[in-house]
Amino acid sequence: MNIAPLIIKLLKTFLLILLGLVLLAPVVLTVTNSFMTEQEIRMNYDALGKVAANADMFVNAKLIPDWVSWEQYRAVLVDTPAFLHMYWNSVLLVVPIIAGQALVASLAAYAFAKLRFRGRDKLFLVYLLTMLMPFQVTLVPNYIVIDKLGLMNNNAAIILPGIFAAFGVFLLRQFMLHIPYSYIEAAKIDGASHLRIFWSIILPMMKPALAALVILLFVDNWNMVEQPLIFIQDAFKQPLSVFLARISEQSRGIAFAASVVYMTPMLLLFLYAERFFIEGIQLSGVKG
Repeated sequence: MNIAPLIIKLLKTFLLILLGLVLLAPVVLTVTNSFMTEQEIRMNYDALGKVAANADMFVNAKLIPDWVSWEQYRAVLVDTPAFLHMYWNSVLLVVPIIAGQALVASLAAYAFAKLRFRGRDKLFLVYLLTMLMPFQVTLVPNYIVIDKLGLMNNNAAIILPGIFAAFGVFLLRQFMLHIPYSYIEAAKIDGASHLRIFWSIILPMMKPALAALVILLFVDNWNMVEQPLIFIQDAFKQPLSVFLARISEQSRGIAFAASVVYMTPMLLLFLYAERFFIEGIQLSGVKG
């Protein structure tokens, strides 16, 4: 009996489990530390600044608190009204971007994938070039355009560029290429318009790709920092991602609890749409 394949499979499983534990360690550490008292957290992490000077010192990264306390969550959710206000600021920024880009990208992807017109592929290539440009490259022209439109210190300065980003078009177009064109031809024979074909045939088949797009957009825009710092000067209008840095400077304990509250929507969304997310990424041909 050849046991080599079994050993290789066991090694791969062990490495994957080990990798999973390494990736989950920061999340687990954040959650467990959020239930510690401020005094216990200071005892564990005050040595951070001294470790570099003294090689014999170690940071005591504890997973289980000595005493479970809800003090940090009370401080965040009850004693810090600004936290909840900026939480909803994040929601008011992210939801319109996701809804708008899903609508615009799905229609544009249908045109690039299923409509036949001259210069389609060349136009799509030019459209994709914007994906190769980092935010820093387009920062100055975006700033000038937004300033000329009078949108500075307004949510629209972030929402409008987010709606018309190229990534959603690319992802959905790659998925639509797997839908047979014969469906569209059959619908045309029955007299259906392109809008009817898109709404009744294409859109129901795009649920996995749309789920993947929603998750990726939510994670990307929920964590954005540069855009709010540049385009929204009023701290009262800034999202939670900017506010978290200020919490971290004030209290490590509050930072742990705030981080748990902050990442909970992302975890719930991913767990709910995990199957659609994986299917959408696989069929879109996008590799992480």
